[in-house]
Amino acid sequence: MPMPEDEIAEARRLSRLLVSAAEQAKLRFTAAVEPLGLPVQLARTLLALEAQATMGELADQLGFDPSYITGLADQLEGRGLIERVPGADRRVKILQLTADGRERREQVFAAVNSNLTITQRFTAEERATLAELLERLIEPDRA
Repeated sequence: MPMPEDEIAEARRLSRLLVSAAEQAKLRFTAAVEPLGLPVQLARTLLALEAQATMGELADQLGFDPSYITGLADQLEGRGLIERVPGADRRVKILQLTADGRERREQVFAAVNSNLTITQRFTAEERATLAELLERLIEPDRA
C-alpha cells in the first residue's frame, strides 16, 4: 500500500530539516575547534574517548574504519593527548587520555558548547527531549 501524500510530505520535511541541522552542527563544530589547533577528526575523537576504549570500540562509536582510527591514534599519541596501554587481552591496545588529553578534551567541550545553538536556543526541557529523540534515532533498539 502506497504511503499517503501527507506522510510523504512530512518525511521529506523531516529529512530536509535533519540534513540542514546536521550540516549546521558540523560547520559550528569546525568553527569552534579551529582556534584550538586541532583538526576536526582529532577533536571528534577526543570527545568520543571518555576515559579509555579499544580502537575497535572507538571506530564503532565514530563510524570510522578501524584502520582510520589507527592513524588518528598515532596523531593524538604524537601530540601527547593519548597513550596506548595493553588490555586484558594483550593483542588489544586500549587508548586512554593523558592528563594533557583530558585538559584538551575539556577545552574542546567548552569551545563546542559555547558555539552550539542547542544550548543557546533551547530550554533545559527541550534539550532533554531532543537528546532522548536523537538517542532513539541513533540507537533504534532504545525505542
